[in-house]
Amino acid sequence: MRKSLSVFILLLFILGGFAQTPKRITVNEASIVKDSLGNQYPFVIWQKLLSEGNYTARPINPMQDDTEFLLVKLTEQEKTLRISRMPKPAESKFFTTGQTIKPFSVKDITGKKVEAKDWAGKTIVINFWFIGCPPCRAEIPELNELVAKYSNNPNVIFIGIALDEGYPIKDFTKTSPFAYRLVAEGGYYAKLFKINLFPTNVVIDKQGKVRFHGSGLAQNTPFWIDKTIQDSDNATL
Repeated sequence: MRKSLSVFILLLFILGGFAQTPKRITVNEASIVKDSLGNQYPFVIWQKLLSEGNYTARPINPMQDDTEFLLVKLTEQEKTLRISRMPKPAESKFFTTGQTIKPFSVKDITGKKVEAKDWAGKTIVINFWFIGCPPCRAEIPELNELVAKYSNNPNVIFIGIALDEGYPIKDFTKTSPFAYRLVAEGGYYAKLFKINLFPTNVVIDKQGKVRFHGSGLAQNTPFWIDKTIQDSDNATL
């Protein structure tokens, strides 16, 4: 009996010696990244694709090699799941969650006004930006998707307050459309909230309280803007 037990313990010890913690395989500058056709991508190209959040790099031979990766386009469901698992973007230093914002009136570059009274019962989404700001420009396409998503919802107003004058904004949007209600020469409003980092996004709920705010470019900012809009839109006054 003792001999059998000793053999069993020895066997466990031997097997345990072969057990290893799975190696974490990560892509880096030295990695070889290819598409499904075998085309190899330069570092600057695949890094940009990965940073935009539409692709992922998966090891081609995870049990044998951690230097070659396959570039795979994520489905919309995979993108949403990945983004939902990311930490919430850091809050800006210009607003406080729960802070009450007094409604104010603005006129967009087409001459149409958003009056202070128009805020009543509405969710107000504001983006502070300027043309010469690369991260501001980078997030515009996804912000446009939000506007399209809520195009039939009159209770959500998107306002883009720019530091630039009207003519440069109009010229810029000829090639880079921005679907927000664009307000020119918005330095007064930026100073009003002491904003000096761009872009800064803020979502104000139906009660006039800040529910989301963040500065800088974060991959999941549009996700959190969308989530906050839904939470505000479903709330009762």
